[in-house]
Amino acid sequence: MHIVHVDIQVKPDFVSAFQEATVENASNSIQEPGIVRFDVLQDNEQGEHFRLVEVYRTPADADLHKQTAHYMKWRDTIAEMMVATRTSTKFMNVYPDDAGWV
Repeated sequence: MHIVHVDIQVKPDFVSAFQEATVENASNSIQEPGIVRFDVLQDNEQGEHFRLVEVYRTPADADLHKQTAHYMKWRDTIAEMMVATRTSTKFMNVYPDDAGWV
């Protein structure tokens, strides 16, 4: 598995709009055959901080995701909503093994 955590700091006035755009993207993304999970998380204490947890079958599936119309729409929509450029960290799974994600 190829797991990506994306951290995003949103401007306070855009929290609701960001949530709406991101849930739409996640709902479409989870339909892609190479995506196992696509979670949208909001920080309990800092409501403008979001984390996306994206689990792909392979790194190539992550690349394919970035070519979809729904991703490009989301990317363009949220560009002005962010305080700074989003950051990501990539992981590989240790437990469960790949079969445990299915």
